[in-house]
Amino acid sequence: MVQFNFEQSGRKMGLRNFGRVLSILCLLTPCLCFSTGGAWGATLASANSAAKPKKHLAVKRTIARGGKKTAHLVAAGYSRTRRRAGVILTRTTGKRGRHRVFFNPWTEPTFADSTVGDSIEGDDLVIRKAAADALGPYNGTVVVADPQTGRILSIVNQKLALKGAFQPCSTVKVIVSFASLREAIVDANTPVHLSPRYSLDMTTALAHSNNRYFAKLGEELGFERVEKYAKLFGLGEKAGYDINGEEPGYLASVPPKTGVGMMTSFGDGIRLTPLELASIVSAVANGGTMYYLQYPKNQDETQHFVPRVRRELDIARFIPEIRPGMMGAVEYGTAKRAVFDQTDPVLGKTGTCTDTTQPGVHLGWFGSFNEVGKNRIVVVVLLTGGRGVAGPVAAKVAGYVYRNLAVQNFFGSEPAATPTKLVSMQNCCRQ
Repeated sequence: MVQFNFEQSGRKMGLRNFGRVLSILCLLTPCLCFSTGGAWGATLASANSAAKPKKHLAVKRTIARGGKKTAHLVAAGYSRTRRRAGVILTRTTGKRGRHRVFFNPWTEPTFADSTVGDSIEGDDLVIRKAAADALGPYNGTVVVADPQTGRILSIVNQKLALKGAFQPCSTVKVIVSFASLREAIVDANTPVHLSPRYSLDMTTALAHSNNRYFAKLGEELGFERVEKYAKLFGLGEKAGYDINGEEPGYLASVPPKTGVGMMTSFGDGIRLTPLELASIVSAVANGGTMYYLQYPKNQDETQHFVPRVRRELDIARFIPEIRPGMMGAVEYGTAKRAVFDQTDPVLGKTGTCTDTTQPGVHLGWFGSFNEVGKNRIVVVVLLTGGRGVAGPVAAKVAGYVYRNLAVQNFFGSEPAATPTKLVSMQNCCRQ
């Protein structure tokens, strides 16, 4: 019985042979084992102590992703230490000093009041309300512009829109698509082989934002041509004309260390502003005219507004090849949270990544435009923060902007085509 008990205890500690040895020793010297201060008592206590750490020494580690949860923890008594890699929250509780550690890999809060400090004297107030309501509690900015004139209709969170330059993530793929078509590297219907059994065409790659597809296009284009088209679309320049406080983005003059493929799939080596993206999307929406974006300061400037053309882009013939992919993104791809409506379709491109130069900031981009109704607009959304920030969420915010305006009949309906126009179209298109 004594041997069995020792073997059971030894087995619990993973020391079966050691238990047998002690059994023999106990038969020879019983006092050695049954004394409370004997060798077995000391050995068993030591083994149990090693096998089961004392509770007051245990360190509980968990992950708190997102500004909202971090704020709750700080309110609950956690001390906050900001590091380049993230935010460390610690608290000592209990009589024996239990130590709890939470780590948030992002330093930028996901939620904030994004309307603080905005000047709205020159805004279209209907659009302003629709955009502010759509953004809600998110930390980000919404830019709404008229693609036919370059007038900025409203900006929610003007400070971020004018001074914030971030990695473009997958929104850069729109430029890469036009560059690849213009250089005859690919056309919209040509499958690009990504592996022996896997290939994609441009429409599917844009809709689902396939990184391997655009990395391969970038490698075939080479850095010089990527840089050429990036400059053509205005990267690294101010998009606005006489807009107080606007700062330009950045375009690398040499290939990034991560390679051209990462530049054309994630936007490495590029810093994009919301105004620059609004300018690019406006040119796609209107057929190739890149206007200077102008932001009226008051109603008098609004009434005397004069469009200013920045440059003409030779992209009109390629837009029909890009358009299905941008529409597919909203219909079934990465931007489907914008909610596709066949009667009033929205086209766009998402972007999601962690900023490489600001690792504490996670980004969600969406650049979009509508094609139906008497009022065409461009809506650009940029979300910054941590958990809960992504391109699909930015698309959801943009979708609310369009729906908020549709409820007020902002887009209206275009006049029906006259029979004369219909006949003219038929005559022009016969072979």
